[in-house]
Order: sequence, then structure tokens, then C-alpha cells
Amino acid sequence: MAITDQPFQLSSPVRLTPSVKACCNTDGGLGAGPEAPVVALIGAPNTGKSTLFNALTGAGVTMGNWPGTTVEVSRGVWRSTASAASCQCESCSCDAADEPLDITLVDLPGTYSLDPHSPDEALTRDLLLGEPIAERPDLSVVTCDAARLTSCLYLVAQLRERGLPIVVALTMADVAAKRGFEVDASALARELDCPVVAIDPRRRNGLEALAATVRDALAQPEPSRRPVPEGVDELAIEDERFAWIAHVVDVASGAAAQNTRTWSDKVDRWVTAPVIGPLIFLAVMWVVFQLTTSVAAPLQDLLDGVFAGPVSAAAVWLLTTVGLGDTWVQGLIVDGLIAGVGMLLTFVPLMALMFVLLAVLEDSGYLARAAVVTDRLMRSIGLPGRAFLPLIVGYGCNVPAISGTRILPNARQRILTALLVPFTSCTARLTVFVMMGAIFFGPYAGTAVFAMYVISILIIIGVGLALRGTLWRNEPIEPLVIDLPAYQVPTLRLTASVTWLRLKGFLQTASGIIVVTVIGVWLLQSIPATPGYGFAEVPVAGSAYGVVSASVAPVFAPAGFGSWESTSTLLVGFVAKEAVISSWAQTYAVDAPDESGAPGDLGAAVFATFNESSGGHPIPAALAFMVFLMAYTPCVATLAAQWREIGGKWTLFGIGLQLVVAWSLAVGVFQIGRLLL
Repeated sequence: MAITDQPFQLSSPVRLTPSVKACCNTDGGLGAGPEAPVVALIGAPNTGKSTLFNALTGAGVTMGNWPGTTVEVSRGVWRSTASAASCQCESCSCDAADEPLDITLVDLPGTYSLDPHSPDEALTRDLLLGEPIAERPDLSVVTCDAARLTSCLYLVAQLRERGLPIVVALTMADVAAKRGFEVDASALARELDCPVVAIDPRRRNGLEALAATVRDALAQPEPSRRPVPEGVDELAIEDERFAWIAHVVDVASGAAAQNTRTWSDKVDRWVTAPVIGPLIFLAVMWVVFQLTTSVAAPLQDLLDGVFAGPVSAAAVWLLTTVGLGDTWVQGLIVDGLIAGVGMLLTFVPLMALMFVLLAVLEDSGYLARAAVVTDRLMRSIGLPGRAFLPLIVGYGCNVPAISGTRILPNARQRILTALLVPFTSCTARLTVFVMMGAIFFGPYAGTAVFAMYVISILIIIGVGLALRGTLWRNEPIEPLVIDLPAYQVPTLRLTASVTWLRLKGFLQTASGIIVVTVIGVWLLQSIPATPGYGFAEVPVAGSAYGVVSASVAPVFAPAGFGSWESTSTLLVGFVAKEAVISSWAQTYAVDAPDESGAPGDLGAAVFATFNESSGGHPIPAALAFMVFLMAYTPCVATLAAQWREIGGKWTLFGIGLQLVVAWSLAVGVFQIGRLLL
């Protein structure tokens, strides 16, 4: 199967809607024309673009204290109520500048320059410099990190040389202050010959001043260009550009200040060390999973009791009162929706705690160091260290991780990374692992869950090495170049915002899928596949659901979970892993309801099933099931993302690869485990 390094193609063209700048003489005042002004939000990676975008628009784009967080274009409406210094009219006296102005704000992927090295950077360049000129944004707000000013000004220089209107938003001033220097915004504005506003989007400081400056800049004529030498080659222009940047930094903050050694550098000596670094990373993640499973367990038990007891009992009483008791309607609502959706909701505390802990690690700047720690490992399987960033995103959700491969410079690396992402254990799988850990491993549940993540890493390494030795044999090894963010104390606002966005996204995605899946599973469980039963009266084993699952079950007998109950959850899990637990809850709730009609002890039922199917070896069978769940196809949404990013041929290849790896590992784990345990 040949791999060609073809240019990245978006599934559909991305355009910035051109604006028709309104005059105060039009009806409705400033910004009331046919289209609102378009302002692009650009800058080097990890300079606070997405945080600023969310603060200005109230949107919920992904934020993170690491490079490569934004890989797609996000749009939002920024309603500016700040007063501008001037109107867009050349001469008139009016109150237009004091009226609210709706601005279309566009968050573009981060880039250090207009010379792209990856598809996401190419997307930013094309939108800023595309033709016709009328489709370009009316203004660009460039975020610059005050603590890393030198690396941010190259893009500013290129924009000024092309005469593009810009406003510089100076972020991270607090980080610069901790390093013992500050950037003079006024001096920087004079040197850059463009407006500069100091802001802190994490604490929402300076946003009004930025709004007023943007409104004023939109009303100004086209800016002047930064002069560049004529009649010289590109290298000479590059040298002049870097000399200009050094001069600007020296005037605005002092050149020596940008090279000050900080306590972050001292910490990184240990955190990114070749031997100690990986051990620290594993220890941190073990603590995260241990806290997640131990702290969230009591809340899960409480919610489980609520749904299995009062909620189900109340639903039965209400349905009986209206004459629908002991009917298929009761089966759908109590054994279907309440059992399935309720079981998923019991994991909300666990997911929330997990998202909080990961948000703290991200905002602190630690997770970005993980790319450095794993660089040697990534290069051993033919990937640059930057590939770790989409892979670590995959441990939250595989879908954005697939999109995140756009930060990689060539098609071969993007395809290989996209094939490895499904082996990362997403949060949907985590819910199943936690449940299995509680059932089979008791007080060691946290360690069992952590072991799954370690196994996930080992699978990625193994599959990566296998692919590198075959299809990716001649892939060159590239060194890692990454601008590490400074360590910082996580803010409560940002941590809460990131946690809520991820939890809301998980619930929105899962709820729709779960409701549809629950109804579909209940319908299949109600359709008789054996004679002598009517609709919704057949035992699950004799339903269409049970019969189809039983026909597939022998495939998993060598892995110790060749029962139709276990197999059915894997078939449902192909749609979404969130549905695994709900389908189990439905199966056992329908099979063995207690006297009140609520589900019986799900954990005991699952344990009994594995004990029987494994011939008395439930622990190895449970481990094999968890390994298979982790390694086989994540969900249809991930397949759709792969199809969009790497094409149908590689997506189908990935499905086959995942199934072969998952089945082989599951069989191996069970067969070895039953000899040892």
C-alpha cells in the first residue's frame, strides 16, 4: 500500500465572509450594514488565542496550555459595546461610535509565520492572504506572549510588510513580571507602528480596551507597510527581519530579559529528563486515576441507588396509575431509558473529576512537557514528538485527536498518527473500565484502570513499530521543536470553564447516542426470534438482540468472554463506547428485575456471566474484555473523522488493524492469565 505525501485537502473550502463596512449614515448605525466586520484572531501557538476567543464570544472552543490546541477555524459573534475613538465616516458628527457593534470573530490555528509547515498553518495563511482581497478579514488581532516576545514578532513583521491591518494583543504579562521584566506596550506600539493592548483573557482584564482599539482600527484607512530591503535575496530579508525583531524587543523590554533563566527551566531539568521524566509522568497519571476512582465511587453508588430505586419505582407507580403498568411502555421507560441512561449518568461525577484534574495539569503547563518526555519514544516509531499532542488529546476523545493530526508536517506522519489514535483510551472507555474495575478488582480498581492506560501506550508503541518496519520503513526521523509554555498556577475560572465544556460535550454527545441506542437495543430485545413469544414478551436470549449476539459469541470464546451478553455490548459499543454500560444495564434489567421492577445487581450479574463464560476464570476474562474494548474500533464518529482526514482506504485498513490487534491481545491475555491467576 503506497503512501504519497500529498498536500492536505480540506473536506470543503473554508472562506471568511467579506464584510461591508457600515457608515453611521446608514440605517441602524455602525455595524448595521449587510454584514458585520470580520476580525481574525491569530498568533503563535499557545499565546492565549482560544482563551481570548472564548472570553470575547462566550463560545466553547477547546482551550489548553500547550501548542496545537486549535486546528480548525472557529467563528463567533463579538458584541463590542466599547466606544471607539473615531467613526468610519471621513467627516461627520454622530453617535455611531457609541452604539454596539457586532463583529464576526474568527479563531485561526496558531502559526509562527506565514510560511506554513503543516496543514493548519497553511489554512491560516490562505485565509489571511487569499484571493480575492475582498474575502480577507477586515482586521487581525495578533496575540503575542510578553514572556516570549521574540518568537511572536516574526509573524507580526510579515503581516506589517504586507500592509495588513493588525492590532497586537499582549498576553502573559504576569508571566513576564515573574521573570523580572515587563514589556512597555506604548514603546512596543511605536516600534511596530500598530496599536498594542495589554490583556489577560484568563482573568478578563483589558478586554474593554481591546474592544475600543479594534473599533478604532476598523475605522482607520489602510495602514502603512513595514519597509523591506529591495533587490536582495530572501536570506538577506530574513536577516534584516530578525535584526528588526531584536531591536524591537530590546526597546520594549530589554534583550537580556527575554533570555532570563527561570524556575520553570530548573523544574524542566527534572520533568523532561530522559529517565526521571517518564517515571514522573506515569506517577502523575497514576495519582489522577487513583483519585478519580476512589473519590467518585461513593457518588456513583449514591446515584446508582437513586436511579435503581426511587426513580424506577416512581416511574413504575406513575405508569401503573395511568394504566400502562406491566406493558411494553413500562419496559421501554423503566428497563430501557431509566436503566440505560441512568447508568450512564452515574458516571458524571467520575467524568467531572477526571476533567478537573486534566484541566489542572493542562493549565499548569505540565502536559506540554509530556511531548518532550515522549519525543525519543515517538521517534522510535517514526513520528515526531509533536505527534504526542494529538495522541494525548485522544485520551480525552478520539475525534478531535484525529483532527489534531493537522499539526504534523506531512501526509505520511498524519496517516500513521491517525491510525494510532484509536488505540488511545478515550473517556467513554474510561466509564467501562471503572465499572469493570469496581466489579472485578475492588480496592485495586484505580490501579486496574491505570494499567489499561499503560497497556494502551504499549499497544501504540508496538503497532507503531510494526507499521514503521513495514509500510513506514523509510520514514525520516525529525527532531522535536516545541515552544514550552511557562508553568503557572491554574485559575479557578479557566479550570471550571474547561471542565464544564468537556463535560457538557460528553453529555451532549453521549445523551443523543445513548437515547437512540437504548431505544434500538430495547426494540431488538423486544422482537422475538424464537416461536411462541409476542412482542416485548420474549426473554432477551430469545430475542433478535440475543440471537444475533449469540451467533457472534463463539469468536470470543478463546478470550474467555464468549457469552451473548458480553458480545452484545461489543456490537453496541461499535456505535459508541458510552453505550456499553447502558446496554448491559438493559440486558440484565430485562432479564432479572427485582420486585419493584428496578434493575437488579448489575455488578453481580456481570461477574456471574464472566465466571461462567471463562470456565471459572473471571479475572483474566475481564482483563481480556477490557483490552479488547480498548483496542477495537472506538466509535462511528472516530471513523467519520478518519475518513475525512486520511481517506476511506486508510480508514478501512485501520478498522481491520484494530480488530486483529484487539482480538489477538484479548486471546493472549486470557490464555496467559488463566494459567497465572
